[in-house]
Amino acid sequence: MRHCYHGKYDNNNAIVTLHPGAGGTESQDWAEMLYRMYTRWANANGYGVKELDYLEGEEAGIKSVTFLVSGDNAYGYLKAEIGVHRLVRISPFDAGGRRHTSFASVEVLPEITDDINIEINPDDLRIDTYRASRSRWATY
Repeated sequence: MRHCYHGKYDNNNAIVTLHPGAGGTESQDWAEMLYRMYTRWANANGYGVKELDYLEGEEAGIKSVTFLVSGDNAYGYLKAEIGVHRLVRISPFDAGGRRHTSFASVEVLPEITDDINIEINPDDLRIDTYRASRSRWATY
């Protein structure tokens, strides 16, 4: 994995979401393989991993997973993984032993903490007040 932490949020924790592409069980299995790879990498490098959402596949693999990788520069390291990942292999799910190509998307977002300071200029606000009235079609 490339070491890259020069951006504004690179020191933050990372929220990672994996989604299998079209291809059913094959892609769901590939997404699960990626999930195991990222969690093992995080654990081996001293990062914490917390599963936020997990949707299991019907036969094998996962339909989606979202997890938090916490530690110094987690987002800086993992942002290079954003995109679609492809696997070409002889399928263990195909009785004919044919080669299959599977896809899974990887989204990585920085965890934004509450310590940011947001300033709103009162001149940028527009406040509208509405009042509900009784409808002539209402039944009582």
